[in-house]
Amino acid sequence: MSLTDSTLPPSSFPQVLPSSIAAGVQAPEGTLSVVIPTLNARARLPGCLGALRAARAASLVDQVIVADGGSSDGTPEIARGFGAIVVAAPTGRGPQLAAGAKAASGDWLLFLHADTKLAEGWERVLAEHLARPDAAAMAAAFQLAFDEVSDGAARVARLANWRARRLGLPYGDQGLLIARSLYDGVGGYRELALMEDVDLVRRLGRHRLQVLQATAVTSAARYQREGWWRRPARNLSVLALYLLGVPPRFLRRLYG
Repeated sequence: MSLTDSTLPPSSFPQVLPSSIAAGVQAPEGTLSVVIPTLNARARLPGCLGALRAARAASLVDQVIVADGGSSDGTPEIARGFGAIVVAAPTGRGPQLAAGAKAASGDWLLFLHADTKLAEGWERVLAEHLARPDAAAMAAAFQLAFDEVSDGAARVARLANWRARRLGLPYGDQGLLIARSLYDGVGGYRELALMEDVDLVRRLGRHRLQVLQATAVTSAARYQREGWWRRPARNLSVLALYLLGVPPRFLRRLYG
């Protein structure tokens, strides 16, 4: 695993912070590392990283790790341009998340997908969560929304948020905030071909997972390609088979 660090100069950060940070939001005790797995994410990564810039300037986010699975489109260079540390990892979200977490130095870890952008106001909600006395014993995910306004997008988001709240099974697209101590305590991300997010949150258990009152807006591209009925149906089928014990390496063939 190789590690390359590039520091974004202070002048690259906006001088006027969003109201969600400027109006009294204080950086939590301990440090926060954001971990983002990437593979040819040139088009989407700037939006994901851009939503973190003000939080970095306010010392809410101390470190950004991009775990790249072998991009050929300049993704690592884009990440370094935003001041991220780039880690080379085996291709696959599970191995990449595990490698990113290993490279991260933060007391807290926030895992995000490269095609997910945190919506305005997330900084205050996250800071308030970290200030809770029981924060280190709880993991947290964001509410899900899509970058498309349609009945299909709204329906899938509602179902995903219900699943996260009631079943403790958020999508990886919803992000995951977790204390390093808790992450290590449950064994972290496993290097699975698929279902690495479900595998981890099942080990955490519903009683140790909270859905924050802030939103992660993710790309609707996969649903637009496959349909707002077909894609969720396939996701549900894959989840059901996984819960029945079908190995992730076989599910990968179905999931594509």
